[in-house]
Order: sequence, then C-alpha cells, then structure tokens
Amino acid sequence: MRAVIYTAYGAVPSIADIPAPTCPADGVVVDVRATGVCRSDWHAWRGHDPVELPHVPGHELAGVVAEVGPSVRRWGVGDRVTVPFACGCGGCDSCRSGQSQVCPQQTQPGFTGPGSFAEQVPIHAADTNLVELPEAVDFVTAASLGCRFATSFRALTVHGRVDAGHWLVVHGCGGAGLSAVMIGAALGARVVAVDVSPVALRRARELGAEAVIEAGDGRDTAAEVRALTSGGAHVSVDAVGSPATAAASVLGLRPRGRHVQVGLLLGAEASPPLPMDVVVAQELEIHGSHGMPAGDYPALLAMVADGVVRPDLLVGEVIDLDDAGAALAAMDAPPVTAGMTVVRL
Repeated sequence: MRAVIYTAYGAVPSIADIPAPTCPADGVVVDVRATGVCRSDWHAWRGHDPVELPHVPGHELAGVVAEVGPSVRRWGVGDRVTVPFACGCGGCDSCRSGQSQVCPQQTQPGFTGPGSFAEQVPIHAADTNLVELPEAVDFVTAASLGCRFATSFRALTVHGRVDAGHWLVVHGCGGAGLSAVMIGAALGARVVAVDVSPVALRRARELGAEAVIEAGDGRDTAAEVRALTSGGAHVSVDAVGSPATAAASVLGLRPRGRHVQVGLLLGAEASPPLPMDVVVAQELEIHGSHGMPAGDYPALLAMVADGVVRPDLLVGEVIDLDDAGAALAAMDAPPVTAGMTVVRL
C-alpha cells in the first residue's frame, strides 16, 4: 500500500510502497478516507516526541472498516468510523470505566505504531476505541475533529465546565485554540481569544470570539484579560503549550477559576513554573486534558451533524496523500493562514 514515511528525524517524508497492515485479533484495519496534518505529528517528526524509525505519521483519521479481527463484536466491514488519537487497551480499570484516554497501556496511531498517512491503518481494541460516524458527517469533517477539536470539546465540557455567560479565554488560535473558540461560543460563553497573529485573531472573531487580545511585545496579557472580563476568566485554556502561555492562562483567572492545559509542553519546557501562590490563595483549578474517549464522541458528533458546531469551517486546505509529507515539513515555519490541513485519500 502507499504511505508517507520518514526514516530520520527532520528528513522530508516521502511516499513509499509498504506492506499492508496485519489485522489485530481484537482490532480492525481501516481504509483511510481522510486524515489531519497536526502539530503533534510535527513534534514526532522533529524528534521532540520520539517514535520508532522508519515511521508513518498521522493520528487524526476517518474511514471505512476493511477487515475485522476474530474477537471483535461491535463492528463489521463497511462501517464508517473515526477513532480517538489515544486508544485504550480495552481491559484495564481506566478502559472499563470509560476513561480510555488515560489508559496506561494505550496505543496511538502515528506514535506507538504506524499512522494514518497511509491507505490503511490498524486499530487495536476496536470495541473500545472505534466511533461510528453519522451519515451526515463526511470524512474530511470527521478527520478535522482529530485530536484538536475533540480535545478542545472535552477540555471545555468536562474540565472547564463552561456554561452560558462564562468568560472563556483561549490562549493560542491554532487548530486547538480555534476549535475551543467555536465550541465555547456554541456553548454560550463570552470568548476572548489571545494570539500573536492578527490573522489568527481575525479568524477567531469570525468563529465567535467576542473580544481579542494581541499578545507579544512584552504585553501583560493576564492583566488585560482581568480588566476586560471584570476580574478574570471563569475558564482559561492554554492551547499553545509554553511556560509563558500556561502562566498567563492561570494569572488571568478570577477566584475559583479553572485553567485547562491543552497545548503540549515537551523537552526542556515540560515542567514549567506556575504561580502556585495564586492557585492556592484564589482556589484555582488546574486540569490537563488528553484527548477524548470513544464513549464521549456521540454528544460531539450530534452537535456536528446538527450544525451546532462547524469543524469543517476550520479546514483551510484539503490535499492529496502525495502532498502530505511536504505539508508536515512546512510546519517548521509559522502558518500563513489560520486553518487545518486535511489529507483526502
């Protein structure tokens, strides 16, 4: 089968013919119809999040079940599916309680094994991890949910507990941040978007942000947030993943507010200092958000199918598999447009 593959960190990925995957006994093989190009894939390609080489990237996928393992009970050939980027083992306490996104033995397409920049991808523990796609949700839209939209949805609804009228501040308006802006606005929140890019901030306004703050140049964004929101945000999300944005997110909260960390902090930035004196004094909550389990997808997919949220509006470019490697490498440079890239097979 055709797949995008790289043999060394930083080497431009190329198309190759590789063997088709073997179907796991408890899993399926999915014919990939669409897959997102995500910064997490870029981190792996750059070696920030090491993977076994040579490697096929890709973890935001949608497609059709092509083969089913003998122990699978819920799925059949021809089913339209998507899958969380963090797949549970299916048998541990976390998986049995519906929290497969924190399974200690989790697998991740495109990280622990070959990913979805390929014509086919294997998925383990299919009865735990597969998600049925409504007919109203096309494959490109489903792939755009990926880790970004789904992670933001769970970050706001489970951890942030965003409600109508809440001030929600989103630091960083890339894929995850713009997803949070759209979802927050759909939930009735008053959304403030923070970014260094005027282009990204204009897009945030188009997607429902009530106000925007242009960061950078030594500006105290936390102070600006507190002034704009009359005392601070109820919920604040760091969708960038840096010590500066994480601290600004915490410092922009009102008493008893909730900070949710969505952006990855890797390497030397993995353990940033946070203002814990403020956390204690103001009884703030700090949450990490790591994807979303399969069992939580129906509520999101219903909102997508009904048009309450429009993740398709976040898709900036749809490309072919032949162009996927170049699109991944292009993430070395700052984006010139605010939108996700999706590969359609």
